[in-house]
Amino acid sequence: MFSRDRWQEIFETIRKNRLRTFLSGFTVALGIFIFIVLFGFGNGLKNTFKQFFLDDATNTLWIYPSTTSKPYRGFKANRRIEFDNSDLEDIKDNFKFFLEDITPRINRNAQVKYRGESDNYSTRAVAPAHQFVEKTIIMNGRYINQDDVLNKTKNIVIGRLVAKDLFKNENPIGKYLEIGSSAFKVVGVFQDQSGDREERLIYMSYTTQQLIEKNNDKISSIIVSFRPEFGYKTALVFEEQLRLFLKKKKSIDPRDNNGIRIRNLADQIRQNQQFAGVLQMIVTFVGIGTLIAGIIGISNIMVFVVKERTKELGVRKALGATPKSVIGMVLQESIFITVLSGITGMIGGMALLGNMGDRLEEFFIIDPYVDSITAIVSTVLLILFGAIAGYIPAKRAARIKPIVALRDE
Repeated sequence: MFSRDRWQEIFETIRKNRLRTFLSGFTVALGIFIFIVLFGFGNGLKNTFKQFFLDDATNTLWIYPSTTSKPYRGFKANRRIEFDNSDLEDIKDNFKFFLEDITPRINRNAQVKYRGESDNYSTRAVAPAHQFVEKTIIMNGRYINQDDVLNKTKNIVIGRLVAKDLFKNENPIGKYLEIGSSAFKVVGVFQDQSGDREERLIYMSYTTQQLIEKNNDKISSIIVSFRPEFGYKTALVFEEQLRLFLKKKKSIDPRDNNGIRIRNLADQIRQNQQFAGVLQMIVTFVGIGTLIAGIIGISNIMVFVVKERTKELGVRKALGATPKSVIGMVLQESIFITVLSGITGMIGGMALLGNMGDRLEEFFIIDPYVDSITAIVSTVLLILFGAIAGYIPAKRAARIKPIVALRDE
């Protein structure tokens, strides 16, 4: 294998048959390149689902009031259900075993002013637990705390982009914003991995918002988090018990699928991860198909090459070359071309993925990648099959008698 003369013969053969060598190498390189890129895109899809759904705590139930579709106990259909503060307390009292945190939400829009700057922003009135539900990161100052809830303070926490829009390079902590007709003190600035939309929000205490709205106790929705040690099945049990409890309290027909809507984030993430897994399997299947096509391509080319060189091989045998040396020469050439092309395709595929970043985010592919083990194993497999592709026709040619090979046209 390490014979200098053998390598000189191989390079001479490659030089004389540049087109054939190029086609052989291109088939191998393209096969491994496409496989790595497609496999990386599959991982990029998984990254997309992680970014979209894992920004919020996974052990959460999001509860929304809706409109009933059935009459029940004297109430007509199409009745609009509303939540209030008593619902928070009742959930706390009746689901202590499951409950970790609970927070209401009141969503509003308002014009916000600071000196000469103004714009419309969404506000969320919440409880302190909301920070952990949304995985909100405090950049400066603090979040809404229990004192804000109890005292109905006019303190707010603003998103990073709100601070950038209104305060420019000025430190917003301790400054006052005019929201509607009231002045609110900025006590914190937050960032959120969900992106720009979340970072244009303003948080305040839900009791403060209720005070502004004529001291009512209405809330838009409720978010509860259950203990993280509970598994998926326990989360489903909690969801169902919570739904039945609220339907009973709000006098909703148990058979009515409307009235109360619950979004189980753990269930949604599981479904989306399964969907992402199926997509990756499809992409991987296509990639494997490409590898197989590459193997078939190199096999066909090597069959043609050996047939083309039948007379040459016959001359070598007539001059005393053994079948083993004939096989070794063809096999060595095949492995050399396959290794060189396979490594080129692998490096090219990984380089493309490495420079992709978030450029395909609009196609739901974020940071596509392939781990080095997968790339190396797939390349080694292609090289192995490339060697087999060269061995089989070479073995057939080595069996041909010199007199037959020399007569072959």
